[in-house]
Amino acid sequence: MGEFRSVPDVLGYLSGSWQVTRVVRDLVSGATGEFSGTTVFGPLDGGGLFHREAGIFVWQGAPRPAERTLRFLPGPTPATADVRFADGRPFHDLDLTSGHWRTDHPCAADLYRGEFEVYDDDHWRTTWRVGGPTKEQLLVTDYARAGHPGEPARPARRST
Repeated sequence: MGEFRSVPDVLGYLSGSWQVTRVVRDLVSGATGEFSGTTVFGPLDGGGLFHREAGIFVWQGAPRPAERTLRFLPGPTPATADVRFADGRPFHDLDLTSGHWRTDHPCAADLYRGEFEVYDDDHWRTTWRVGGPTKEQLLVTDYARAGHPGEPARPARRST
C-alpha cells in the first residue's frame, strides 16, 4: 500500500467539479468498458452535497450517455459521510480520516465491495468489486479535480 492523504473534512474536500474516468471489466467474459465525464459535488438543501455524474459510457464499442446522482450527507464527524442514492435509500458509509476506506453495499443478491483512496488534494480513486449471481465486475474510477487533470499522484494499482 502507499501513503494516503487524510481528509479531516470529507464534504469540503469533495465539493466542486471533478474529471472522471472509469474502467469497467466483466470478470466472467473479460469485456471492458470505459466511462469519461464529470462529477459535480454541490450544496444540498438541508446540508451535505448533491453528487451528479454525467458523461459517456462506451461498452463493446457503443457509446451512450450515462449519469447518476447521489447524496453525501454529513456523518457523525467531519471526516465522515452517509452516502445515499438520489431517492434517499442508503448506499454506503464513508470515513476518510486516514484517506483510505473500505465499505460494502448489498444490492439484491450481489455484493458491492468498495475501496476509497485519497492521494492528494486533487486526486482520489474508488474501486468497486461486484460479486454475486448476476454480476462479476470490477469498476475502477479515478477522479481529478477540474483544472488538475492527469493520473493520480501515485502509480495506478489495479485490483483483481
